[in-house]
Amino acid sequence: MSLSGTYDDQNIFAKIISGDAPAIKIFEDDVAVAFMDIFPQSPGHCLVVPKEPARNLLDLSDDMAAAAIQRVKALAKAVETALEPDGIVVTQFNGAPAGQTVFHIHFHVIPRWEGEPLGRHGGGQADMDELKAQADKIKAALA
Repeated sequence: MSLSGTYDDQNIFAKIISGDAPAIKIFEDDVAVAFMDIFPQSPGHCLVVPKEPARNLLDLSDDMAAAAIQRVKALAKAVETALEPDGIVVTQFNGAPAGQTVFHIHFHVIPRWEGEPLGRHGGGQADMDELKAQADKIKAALA
């Protein structure tokens, strides 16, 4: 069985890219959009979503994969500067059995603090004002 399937252009991340769904954006360019995860596993959890319509990393073109990881690295550095975590998890899931819940390629950037447990993937929704404040700090660190 292949991890590839038919790309659904109505998935939530495609709608965020097209402007048809809201997001607390950190940055956007011709390659990707980065925004806060509204179901964070840790304060400051954010996503980098390449704009190419691909279900997962295995479907993503090599050029877009290379460009996307540069954005992931820049965002991770900004998270480190802005939030001063003890560590940062960068992860990406391919297929439902691996934990993928939105079938558009995306990377998680999750700050971690010593002694603080990691929340459940897709757990409770965060306070929007807190997310906006975190996004503003991360944006400032990108500048």
